[in-house]
This record gives sequence, C-alpha cells and structure tokens, in this order.
Amino acid sequence: MSFPGTRPLHGDRVDLIAAGTSFTAVGAIVVQGVLKDGRGFVEWMLPDADPQQRRDLEKETQFQYWLYRDGALLYTSPPLQMRDIRRAVGDGALILTGSP
Repeated sequence: MSFPGTRPLHGDRVDLIAAGTSFTAVGAIVVQGVLKDGRGFVEWMLPDADPQQRRDLEKETQFQYWLYRDGALLYTSPPLQMRDIRRAVGDGALILTGSP
C-alpha cells in the first residue's frame, strides 16, 4: 500500500515488528502522513499503554507495522526508520514518527 497521505487513518489494532521487539496494540489508533521541512513522515498515535513499550521502542532504529479496523487490514507500512518517539501532552498517547 502507498503512503497514507495527510488524511488520518483510524484503526483499532496495530501490529508492529522491529528487530528487537514486536507487539500488538489495541484501542483508538491514528496514522497520518505529515510533512516536516519538505520531507514526508508517517506519525501514528497509540493509546497510553504499557510504559515498557516506549522503552523497548526507543532502542529500535527500524520498524514496520500493519493497521487494522474491525479485523480488516487498512494499511501496511514499508520498512521505516524510527525518527522520533514521544508521549503526547495531555492524554499520554505514544506517538511514533518514521520515514522510508
């Protein structure tokens, strides 16, 4: 599938695989393409979950993910470079930023 574009995709499950970890997150998940300094990135927001997830993901440099809604596959990412990982102010959602 191609770059998700700037319109948000809303899912309820994401499967992530990286070299040192893999996990499935469920809940309100939003994936959106963003432009920063003329470059395209994919940002996705996961519900606040296990604090260990962020610590595990901070060690990763590459990842790939599959986004689902109601059991249907919405988006499959290409392998991405991890560019940023942070917690959202307010709700504590985990925000990951990656690029091809």
